[in-house]
Order: sequence, then structure tokens, then C-alpha cells
Amino acid sequence: MNLKELAAKLGLSPTTVSRALNGYPEVNEATRERVVSAARRHNYRPNARAIRLATGRALAVGHVIPLDTRSEIMNPIFSDFIAGSGEVYSRNGFDMLLSIVPDELEESTYRDLMSRGTVDGVIVHAPKTNDPRIRTLKDLGLPFVVHGRSTGADLDYNWVDVNNRRAFQRATEFLLDLGHRRIALVNGLEVMDFAVRRRIGHTDALHARGLEPELRLMSSTEMTEVNGWRAAEAALSQPEPATAFLCASMLQGMGVRRSIEGRGLKMGRDISVIIFDDDLSYLRNGEDVPIFTATRSSVKEAGKLAAEMLLAVINQPESPPQHRLLEAELILGQSTGPAPAF
Repeated sequence: MNLKELAAKLGLSPTTVSRALNGYPEVNEATRERVVSAARRHNYRPNARAIRLATGRALAVGHVIPLDTRSEIMNPIFSDFIAGSGEVYSRNGFDMLLSIVPDELEESTYRDLMSRGTVDGVIVHAPKTNDPRIRTLKDLGLPFVVHGRSTGADLDYNWVDVNNRRAFQRATEFLLDLGHRRIALVNGLEVMDFAVRRRIGHTDALHARGLEPELRLMSSTEMTEVNGWRAAEAALSQPEPATAFLCASMLQGMGVRRSIEGRGLKMGRDISVIIFDDDLSYLRNGEDVPIFTATRSSVKEAGKLAAEMLLAVINQPESPPQHRLLEAELILGQSTGPAPAF
């Protein structure tokens, strides 16, 4: 059965049927329920090309990745986010367009996607402080959702984020309660908003206990295994070495562990380590008992929520901006213990 046949059975126009199936707000709820019920009863599967012609929609969502963050697409965090959002797109009949572009062409890429009608909306990744993409997309009128937040943005926008400040504050408090006073922060690049919030959470916890952060124990680098190892080598080579590490990713934590074990020390006994984002599909944190103590927040779930939010915005573009703040859970693993007595 095609769209015209279903519409004829219902005594409605093909445009009305298409809009009802795609969640347009101008279709009243009674009509929508009637159309959806009939589509299920007759096993109707919408033809994507017909829907595009009837609604003027692309039925696609864009993800634009600038080349300076191209390593992000190799990161299991990004992969999990795409897997979660992709499930939502597929379930709703939307395609996903992934564009890798030179940094200087990112803004023009958004303009091109908008002018050609290639996508109905976009997800913005890795927001920076005062991120200019938010203003650009707002001015273009292209629906968007930011995965994260941008401190200093002068307008409201749709976002899904985890409470990074609170997660790192809580993790630091946990290490302080174990007696650690020399805690090294192995952070992500602090041009990224999430990394700034994580550093603030860490330093807030130290200040609350009357401690001053030591810059020699704080690093801000791309979240890779080798950078975690380098940060740990530096922190463990200090005259008064770190006794604990707080890492922005599991990859960095793996590098810190390599440094610890390379010195003949044991993680969890001699040196404590806490990581962020351990709930990943292809990089598991152990089996029954977690290897790392971690602040856990499902990136795949964040991808689903961001995609659902974006599709809702596409369907109702005049609705007020939506916000979703997720809390991270502290998961105890084998990588933390009391501060060693010297």
C-alpha cells in the first residue's frame, strides 16, 4: 500500500497523512491517532522519497565535524553517541549525514546544508566557551541541539549535557575522604567547555577542604592513552609525587595505569585512579568488578536523548529551548584505596 491508497481509505489528503505520520503539530491528535492506527493495520511503510516531496523535509540530520577534532570520530565516546542517536533516527525514518570539513569551512558548511535543504537539523559536538556556532545556527534558523553546553553564550538554545562540574567535584571529594592530598588532574583540552567545568569541580572540592590546586599536577591534553601516560610520568616524577589521579576519560586512565605499573607500583594500592565515562560499548571497564573507579554516565543514552530532542525541535520549531542535565554516578572499582602512609 502506498501513501495515496492509505489516504484514500482514510478520506484524507496525502499531505495530511504524511504530516500526521511525521508528527507535525498542525495535525490534531485525533487525526494523528487515526492515521497511525490505520498505517499499522494495513502494514504501511512510508516511502522516504514521497515523504520528502509531500512535506518538503530532507528526513536527515547532520553531524559536522571540523578537522581539528577529527580524532573524535575514532574515540569510543563519539562512537557510542552516534550509535545512540542513530537508533533514534532509524526508528523515525531519518538518515544521518556525517560531514568532515576543514575548520575554516565549518560555518559555510552549515549555511550550505541549510540553503540546499540537505538536512532538517544538526547536532553540535564538542562545544567551546562562547561557541560561535550557536549564534550562526540560531541566525540561520536551522534546528540544532548541542551535546554539551557553552559557557558565555548570550542566547538560549537546546542542549543535552552531563553535570561535569559536579561529577569531578564528587570524585575529588571521594579521593580526599580516602586521605589523598596530592591529586593530579588529567583533563581534556580546556578550550572545550566540558573540560573547564571539570577543572572547576575539581578545584572547588580542593578549596572546600582548604587546599590549593597545584598547577604542576594539572594537565590539559587530548584524551588519548599516550597523553595519560605522559601526564602520569610528569606527576609521578615530582619531588612530592601525586598519590591519586582524576582522569577525564578511560583512555587517559589506561595511560596512567601504564605509567604506574611501569614504576613497579600497583594501581589501587600505591596510587589511586578515577576515570570518567566507563559505560562504553567497545571499551569495557572490566567484567563483574570494575577495574577503574569511575564517574559513569551513558554516552549512548545521551545520544538517544539529543536525537529525540532534535526531532522534537524539527517537528515543533517554535517551542522554547529544551535542556537536559544528566548526573554521573560514582562507581567503585579496584583502582582506588587509602592514601599511602609515608
